Amino acid sequence: MFTHALLRLPGENFAAGLTQAGEGAPDPELALEQHQRYCEALATCGLSLTVLPADPRYPDGCFVEDTALLTERGAIVMRPGAPSRRGEVEVIEAALKSLYPKIPRIHSPGTVDAGDACEADGHFLIGLSARTNEAGAEELASLLGDLGYRATVLDIRNARELLHLKTGLSYLGDGRMLATAAVPRVQALDTYELVEVPASERYAANALRVNDHVLLAAGYPKTRAAIEALGYDVIALEMSEFRKLDGGLSCLSLRW
Repeated sequence: MFTHALLRLPGENFAAGLTQAGEGAPDPELALEQHQRYCEALATCGLSLTVLPADPRYPDGCFVEDTALLTERGAIVMRPGAPSRRGEVEVIEAALKSLYPKIPRIHSPGTVDAGDACEADGHFLIGLSARTNEAGAEELASLLGDLGYRATVLDIRNARELLHLKTGLSYLGDGRMLATAAVPRVQALDTYELVEVPASERYAANALRVNDHVLLAAGYPKTRAAIEALGYDVIALEMSEFRKLDGGLSCLSLRW
């Protein structure tokens, strides 16, 4: 069960963030409103929140998930694949020090965005992507092994619609994975029940299981119906402005 989450507000220069979505510039004021609804949803799920102020140096800074990987046994600080985002990790690491006195880091030449790491009951799937390179994936797998976790690396570099592995893959719990067709069907996925996301609703694949609820982007009725049919309580949230910067529900918080 999660009890806490760490977040950072989107700033006035949010629209200057990195994007390959091609959906136009986001509205920073609307992004703040949607971020507030996201915070309220996490609180509804029973989490206490620490919300950091926006940092004008880093327009992508609200996507805190990419900066660190939190587990029950320890944390690991990432080295983001985009050079413009590497400075984000300092404040996040400082905020986590009281929880994790010793936090290992990914080192050069490795790069890892934690949006490429999907945990499923102690088994981590790590995506090789435009942001996570082979050296970074190998180092992350080794550090996770030190913590007693298993890790499998999936190469998604040929799946152009996947910025990160979790763009197309989310663990719902109970042995179930929500997945788009773009995610390679490697042997490591054979042990999970795959809930297929229609191509027309592929953005909905980045869902977020938080305790007794599943947070889902609003506007994707087929995916919502499939999740609810499995007995999950869905909280649907408007994510239009974060989608414009390639961001999803999991990107906006670190949870423990």
